[in-house]
Amino acid sequence: MTPHRIAILALDGVMPLDLAIPAQIFSARPETPYETTVCTFGAKVHTTGGFAVDADGGLEQLHAADTVIVPGSEPPRRQPEALLAALAEAHEQGKRMVSICTGAFTLAAAGVLDGLRATTHWHYIEELARDFPAVSVDREVLYVDEGDVLTSAGVCCGIDLCLHLVRRDLGAAVANRIARGLVAAPHREGGQAQYVPAPVAVAGDASLSDTREWALQRLGEQVTLRQLARHAGLSQRTLMRRFTEETGTTPLQWLLDARVGRARELLESTDHPVDRVARECGLGTAANLRLHFRRVLDTTPTAYRRTFRR
Repeated sequence: MTPHRIAILALDGVMPLDLAIPAQIFSARPETPYETTVCTFGAKVHTTGGFAVDADGGLEQLHAADTVIVPGSEPPRRQPEALLAALAEAHEQGKRMVSICTGAFTLAAAGVLDGLRATTHWHYIEELARDFPAVSVDREVLYVDEGDVLTSAGVCCGIDLCLHLVRRDLGAAVANRIARGLVAAPHREGGQAQYVPAPVAVAGDASLSDTREWALQRLGEQVTLRQLARHAGLSQRTLMRRFTEETGTTPLQWLLDARVGRARELLESTDHPVDRVARECGLGTAANLRLHFRRVLDTTPTAYRRTFRR
């Protein structure tokens, strides 16, 4: 295989996990072409973990690379103009530019993200949108793929993005093998909104956890808003409000997500035909199952089974 050279740019204040994720995923393996180098701007940079990084190279590694990855630093900080100019030049030369977490601030400051969709850690998302109005900030996703420019949300979303890159470069089988070695999910559904702190739900008798558990036991049946409200002993309007406060979504959307999750389990663990999977998870028909799989997972039930079935 033709070598694919990756330069990971560690900046002062780099977060150790952000740096370690691409270093681990793109490490040398017999089935991958990656040649990975960690580089710095200056002789040594300090991490937020209390230790320093003494890297193999400097900014010259950016020009030799096929992919440049910028891990996040905390807090996001303005980088020297010479560094930003080097990143802008690498982008102009056609390098694939990638950021993890708050590394998006550095790519944005270099002009790499102008006119593109991008994301970052939810804690800094409003700051990115305010400071770089030329960037279309996506607040919901785990990562954004704009072809030659990719950005991930907070920290562990770097795993999702790096595995996505491997999947793009080498296919799902290689990405899945690496994911299993990391004991990580090959693909995570949903976005980072689920990780944003929400108001603490009222505990005790007021909690809707029993009602949600009741519904989970009946995913194959028709479960209506009226039935959920009756089980919870609430009016439908109060149920809607309280359910949204506790879960961040509506009852019917929560039921749909639960049914897609159940369908994934059945596709992974059984040989049931797709129409039976659709009936057992409460989505009714194979066509309906395919519709929701495409919307939620951007794939089909058959393709999902082929990828994840043991």
